[in-house]
Formats: sequence, C-alpha cells, structure tokens
Amino acid sequence: MTHKKIQILATSDIHGYVMPTRFSADKNETLGLGKLATIIEKQREKAPSLLIENGDFIQGSPLTYYQYKKTSISENAMIKVANHLRYDAAVLGNHEFNYGHVLVKQVAKEAHFPYIVANMVDDEGNVVFEPYIIKEIAKIKVAILGLTTQFIPVWEAPKHIKGWHFKSAVDTAKQWLPYIKEHEAPHLIVIAYHGGFENDLETGKKIETTGENEGYQLCEELEGVDIIITGHQHRLIQTKIHGKSVVQPGTKGTHLGCITVDITYDTTGEIVTLTHEPTLLPITETTSMNQEIERLHHEVYEATEQWLDEPIGHVIGSIQFEDAFQARVTEHPYVELINRIQMAVSGASISATSLFHDEPGGLPNEVTMRDIVTNYIYPNTLVVLRLTGQDIKDALEQCATYFELTEKGQLVVSSAFTYPKAEPYNYDMWEGITYAFDIRQPIGQRVVNITYQHQPLDMTASYDVVMNNYRATGAGHFDMFKGKTVIKDIQMDMTEIIADYFIQHPIIEATCNHNWKIYY
Repeated sequence: MTHKKIQILATSDIHGYVMPTRFSADKNETLGLGKLATIIEKQREKAPSLLIENGDFIQGSPLTYYQYKKTSISENAMIKVANHLRYDAAVLGNHEFNYGHVLVKQVAKEAHFPYIVANMVDDEGNVVFEPYIIKEIAKIKVAILGLTTQFIPVWEAPKHIKGWHFKSAVDTAKQWLPYIKEHEAPHLIVIAYHGGFENDLETGKKIETTGENEGYQLCEELEGVDIIITGHQHRLIQTKIHGKSVVQPGTKGTHLGCITVDITYDTTGEIVTLTHEPTLLPITETTSMNQEIERLHHEVYEATEQWLDEPIGHVIGSIQFEDAFQARVTEHPYVELINRIQMAVSGASISATSLFHDEPGGLPNEVTMRDIVTNYIYPNTLVVLRLTGQDIKDALEQCATYFELTEKGQLVVSSAFTYPKAEPYNYDMWEGITYAFDIRQPIGQRVVNITYQHQPLDMTASYDVVMNNYRATGAGHFDMFKGKTVIKDIQMDMTEIIADYFIQHPIIEATCNHNWKIYY
C-alpha cells in the first residue's frame, strides 16, 4: 500500500481586500489576501495543492472603487495579485457583475487562470465561460465544476448582464456531472459554488425558500461529489454534509478553506481509499504580510489612501454613532442626511435607506472620501419607483419584522436577520412620511400612524419613492417593489452622489426630525 496527500485550497468573498486593513486607522488587521498568501504558501509546502477562487473577488473595497472610478491604472489590481498567487480556477460571484460586461471580460482576459461558471449562459443557451476544468495533481485527476448564485438578475442592473442568463445551480450540476464522470473519469470531483445554504446545517430544516442559495440541496442530491466550496453568505463553515467536505471561508480574506485529501493505493496502482477532511485556516496576530504582494499592490494602495484622505466638506454638530442598533431604533442624523441627499438628487418627496453594517459609523466634522466610502460600502445607484400607499405600508411592515421582543420585553434584532447571515442592510428607515412601529403587535400589524404631508397616507394614491437599486428590485423580501414603474434611474454611484452633495454644500448642519418611532 502507498499513500498520497493533496490539498484543495479555497478563498471566497475577498471583496477587494489585499492589505491588512479596512482602510481605517488600523493598518495591521487579521485579514486581507496579502496575509492569506502567507498561509497559502505554507500549505503548498505541505502537499501538492490546487487553489480556487470562489467569487466576489474584484469588488467591495475603497481600493476597487477607486481603481474602477478614479484612476487611469489599467491592469486590474486584484487580478494582478491573483496571477502572482497562481490560482488554478475562479468562479464569478454576484458582485463581479456590478460594473458590467466590460469589467467581467477584462478580468477574464487578464487572468492567467480560467473562470468556470456552468450555470451562466448566453441568449442561445451556450455557456459563456467554461463549465468545468480538469487538473491533474500528484497523478490524481480532479474535476472542478464552477457554479454561481442564480439570483444575480434579481439584484443586478439589466444592462450589466445583458445577454447573460443564470440557471439553477442544482439543475446545472445534475446536467454536467454525468457528462464529467463519463468523459473525464476523475478521481475527485469538486464543486466551487458562489452561493450558500438554504437549510440549517445542524437540523437540516429549511430556512430560506427564495432560490438564492442552493448549497444544502447540492450536498443532499448530488451523487459522486466529494468537495463543495461555498461562499456568498460570508460564513465560517468547515463540516461534512451527506459525506461531502464543505467549507465557506468568511470574507475579506480572514480564513483559507483547506480540504485535505488522503489517497491509498494498492500494489497495482488502483485507488483503495480516498478520504477528505475540511478545515478553515485563520489569519492570526503573528501571520506576516507577503512581501511580493505588498510590492505589487503598493502603487494602487498608496494612491487609494491619498484619495481617501482628501477633505470634501464640514459638518456642524454630530452625525456619528457608536451603536448602529440604536441608530435603527431612534432616528439618527446620519440616516436623515442620506435620505435627504437621495431626495435632493432625485426630486422624490419620499426616501428609504439603510445602515449597511453593525459597526460604529457616521461622518465626523471634517469629512473625507474615506468617511463616505467606509459608511456607504456598496456601489448602489438610485431608483425612483411609483408606489401606492398600500405598497409603502407593506414595505414598512416588512421593515418592522427586523425587530422582536425577548421574554423580558427587551427589543432585539429578529433572528431572521441574523441567521444564517447578518442582514442589517435589509432594514430601511424612511423620510418624507411619518410612521411608527409597535413591536408588541403581531407581524403584519405593527405599522401605525402613517402620514404624508400631515395627512393619513392614502392606500390607493400613488407616491414617488427613491431607494437604492438593490432594494428597487424587491431584494430583501420587499416583493411589493417588484415590477413597479421606474420613474427615474440615476446612474451614478451613491458614494459619488454623497461627495457631490458635499461639494455643492460644503457646510452641513446635523439635523434630525424624528419622523418615525418604535414602541415596545
């Protein structure tokens, strides 16, 4: 008997973070692809390895925004680093499409590795990228099938994905796996899926029915698959599901997914046993930065830092907050400012916005681009929808589901917004109307006292409401917005809109009219 060991290494949801910083004052955090590269190198020394990138790689940080919007640097900074790391394959995540066809095609051309997306097809039903690749490592034939979330058309601007269509990951896998087995006869089958789990991993209970995530169904229904790499939900997962090794390595490069595969051969060279174990390898306080990646990334990183520190305006008063939850319970001047900016640029008299994360935020007295992009972290544009009063009430009822009461009557975030993934961005706060939530009431009956211009909101009348393009699709369980008439589509990133507003109004006074309340 002889034994061999190989490794499948995976990154996912890096979101443009290479240097060990969230672009705040702390420049040495336990995150970033530059530090993760050190772990990758050490793992490669232990055993022959394949490295797979699982999507949402090129978008999501101030640096990626700066490169796409503000600089003449042509070579994609993220792909430059990925090429140095010698990835073997990559999957397109939903955020790869945020800047449209041109960028997707550019990064695919610059990459020294193939993009594989089996469930992305053109108008004729043909795959746009290769569906899978075969890699031989230590004489082990490995098939890697690439899949992404079928929900991309729900979120993305139609022009960004024109001519591209996204099918069910499960249906697509069932289509391709028999072909791969028959024509390639691999020893090991890996699925790299930019999607997460729709079932509770402990109980197996269904917790999501939208189709956005199909990971559990992939584990449950696919025969002959050994390893499934997942992502999208930014969770830390290392487990076995129906005999398959499963990893999900978080976000911003805090962890590396690693599946160790052990193979035993008999004297004729036939495989007797093939086993695999998943684990996550974290960046620690002692993990060093990869010096070559730091050198490769230096120019665009330093340019980004300089741009972020450019002053653009002044605030009188305070629009900073330490507790994001409290800013969602009692209206905060920062939220009001964002809503008023949306109303000013769109001309709409009603606006809705959210706080995207649970960290301290808001803007200091001296405002820089760093303050804007670290608060408004997504490349959203604005859309004005024509809604009925009933649509607005239904949307507010959905917002009210964000809260629940403990047995002692304490107001907390509903578990539906914290598990399996934190979704603070799916709670909106509104301006231009007055309203209140009574969380003591049953879901669907919590909204009280809605008025518009000092009159009760007319359930049958029409109102123009401005919101971000993500919400305008109905994403986040706001089905009442789907298919509504678009009055205006403002094709400028919200970060630019906020910056332009400060340029036009260099001095802004913090105000808060407390047009909504929460009772509990």
